[in-house]
Amino acid sequence: MDHRFLGIPELTDVPRVAVVIDVMRAFTVAAWAFSRGVEKIVLAPTIEEALALKEGNPGWLALKDGAPAAGFDAVNSPALLRSRDFAGRTLVQKTTAGTVGALAVAEAPLVLCASFAVAGPTARYLRSRAAGLPVTFVVTGEEGRADEDLACAQYIGERVADDGVAAAPYLHRARNSRAAAELAAELRAGSHPDDVALCLEVDTFPFAMAARTEDDLTVLRPVVAPEPSSGGR
Repeated sequence: MDHRFLGIPELTDVPRVAVVIDVMRAFTVAAWAFSRGVEKIVLAPTIEEALALKEGNPGWLALKDGAPAAGFDAVNSPALLRSRDFAGRTLVQKTTAGTVGALAVAEAPLVLCASFAVAGPTARYLRSRAAGLPVTFVVTGEEGRADEDLACAQYIGERVADDGVAAAPYLHRARNSRAAAELAAELRAGSHPDDVALCLEVDTFPFAMAARTEDDLTVLRPVVAPEPSSGGR
């Protein structure tokens, strides 16, 4: 399977298969939100549209990057979501990088959104649903240079071929990334001291996350991935 690793500004065509990576923190947050009962996540292009979607759909919740703000129900922090109860709810998510990357490839026939938390299921989903197809990994952070996102993308790419690939070297890169340092130093608003550790947990959840167009919206949902093969991770 051929892989490309591109930043959002480098996307010049619609890929057949796209895997959008945001480790710290959008798609770690999305995975945690699904684990807490969220039914679907609507990816919003702007803060204003996120609020409008919430206002126009009673019962929907909204989440964004940064500090808590009027109209938003949550911030982009996995640690701050892990004790919430979102059973059956729809969450509108707007972030600086992850949601932007997903929307940039929304027309692709297959779009997965991923982080280390769902790395193995994402690799197995690719193996079962996109065997032999070229994969474009969208490295969302720092215009494609964020090492935590690139490390995760490369790790998933390797696990497509070999589910037993060791995570340690990739996690080391992510742990020493600029984003991890900024989170650890509490330089990013709307964060929690446990965020870095949660973002560096591998295969926390058993599902992959697929984005599709529903009623002119880009909607992210958990999808069932094949079980690990005998002897895999």
